[in-house]
Amino acid sequence: MIGNNSSLSIRQIAEMRAAYDRESTASRVAAAIREQIVEGVIRPGSQLVEEHMCTALRVSRSTLREAFAQLQRERLVVHELNRGVFVRELTASDVVDIYRTRRLIECAAIREAQEVPVVVLRDMRAAIETGRIAAREQRWRDVAAASIRFHQALVGLTHSERVDEIMRQLMAEFRLAYAAMEDPRMYHEPYLARHPAILEALGHGDLIRAESLLRRYLDDAEAQVLRAFGPRPLFMRSRRTISPSRMSWCR
Repeated sequence: MIGNNSSLSIRQIAEMRAAYDRESTASRVAAAIREQIVEGVIRPGSQLVEEHMCTALRVSRSTLREAFAQLQRERLVVHELNRGVFVRELTASDVVDIYRTRRLIECAAIREAQEVPVVVLRDMRAAIETGRIAAREQRWRDVAAASIRFHQALVGLTHSERVDEIMRQLMAEFRLAYAAMEDPRMYHEPYLARHPAILEALGHGDLIRAESLLRRYLDDAEAQVLRAFGPRPLFMRSRRTISPSRMSWCR
């Protein structure tokens, strides 16, 4: 029951509801921008101009800034003083750290598995098939997405929602490295061919072999990504500005 302070309480409840609605909207906006970054539509180094983004998404500046803050916590964007918000550009040390983290998560997921659920094998198999179809059609961005689904499914061995969420954020950040790949087929095709062996080992319950195959896979992939960086930084500091026409969710 709301007593003598009912007017104050009702006002507080209304303010809480408004804040909740704004937060929910900001989360949806962050999800929309995240998808475009992860899919490579908005590339590393691109500037996310508030005016353009607010117009495209039909949201207020405060809501957009909350979305930017969320993406910044996820390490997908950076805010540069007096310049604005940009899609983050990875460095070689970022790549090394990401792969170190992936080994800690993915290899441990296999090593510590108490069982190999059918649903995990099914999802990994589906990701492999999706990747094969995309490769035949030369859709290398979709091959990359299928590869990420394969590794995300593998982490399902942990039965942990927290680990799943950490992996989702980590792989979203990792997708920024794909901008370094001048020949996406050369990078993605060999690793697509290595997925079935990992799946087969898991299907037979051979966790030692599965972990060994995965570790070599990650070691080789890391070395190849780092070679793409070359002797200089991965990205030059020429900034691009994203216009609404380039955003698929604006169409």
